[in-house]
Amino acid sequence: MNDVLSEPLFVGRPNIGNRGDFLSRVDDILDRRWLSNNGKYVQQLESKIAEMLGVRNCVAMCNATVGLEIAIRALGLSGEVILPSFTFIATAHALKWQQITPVFCDIDPQTHNLDPAKVEALITPRTTAIMGVHLWGRGCEVAALQDIATRHGLKLLFDAAHAFGCSHNGRMIGGFGDAEVFSFHATKFINTLEGGVVTTNDDALALRMRQMKNFGFTGYDHVDSIGTNGKMSEISAAMGLTNLESMEEFIAINRSHHQRYQKLLGGVPGLSVMPYNEGEQCNYQYVVVDVEAGTAGISRDDLVNRLHHMGIIARRYFYPGCHRMEPYLTLNPDSGQKLPETEKLSERLFCLPTGSTLTADDVERVSQLIHEVVIP
Repeated sequence: MNDVLSEPLFVGRPNIGNRGDFLSRVDDILDRRWLSNNGKYVQQLESKIAEMLGVRNCVAMCNATVGLEIAIRALGLSGEVILPSFTFIATAHALKWQQITPVFCDIDPQTHNLDPAKVEALITPRTTAIMGVHLWGRGCEVAALQDIATRHGLKLLFDAAHAFGCSHNGRMIGGFGDAEVFSFHATKFINTLEGGVVTTNDDALALRMRQMKNFGFTGYDHVDSIGTNGKMSEISAAMGLTNLESMEEFIAINRSHHQRYQKLLGGVPGLSVMPYNEGEQCNYQYVVVDVEAGTAGISRDDLVNRLHHMGIIARRYFYPGCHRMEPYLTLNPDSGQKLPETEKLSERLFCLPTGSTLTADDVERVSQLIHEVVIP
């Protein structure tokens, strides 16, 4: 049997909605020659997302990292901010870029999210905020984190890069804390080619972010404060609107692939596919596999390497953890001792390809090859 796929399968290969609808919008943009600066498609995208998520304000950004940076600055954060290390490096960098110290907190091994029980002990007089990450689209323990933030007079910000279209306790993620930041990078199940949004129910905060993303302008030729260029282009917004129209289709595909992986890999010793709460709305965009090397007879890294050789470009998430990347490793070389759950998970988890570019047959072939590797 040929154990190498003819075409590689990737994690995060972009979904693309109706090409004709997208190109029609692009033609309109080119005809009107309004390419950026809060055009009609950006306004439509912001309005549609705010309505979908049930929030007062949605501020479109050129990407989610800039969205984090602007939200952090608009909230007036400084000193130290508590966040998980088990996240994409941009979460920490958005703080450090602005001379704020990321203080890494361990995660709950079941939810993979920030552990509220460990947050409070990390609060110091320099702490100004808590930043949770809704990993895999599964909501943080929002109520517990909000309680801690309120009692200590801290801001609460969420990196919701994974969580667009997801709910927590029946409420759409987007309106929790002071603000939430979504990514629409090409690898996300809804993309704007490149982009992101910040959502908030705080009107004053939204206004500050709108000014900050446009150089601090408050009117024609009038600048009141420092700002940067964080605006989303019209073509990016057009892609976002087009993909939103196919959102239910994308979710259905992701859900079907996830369920198929769960079924087909259910009997593989030492491997388990992370479940989602079927009682919540979810985008199912990550197929997360936990490898228990002692039972599987192969380590996570060896399995991923074998899969790569077969054309299955699985990804280790989130390896090795922000605390083991620079500059954080040099600044706090012993921080891993305080993050035992983060260290364990970073050595065990990986993600498999999914999305609209895969077929059911692709999922079956990937699962079959994993069986052959783990059970030779």
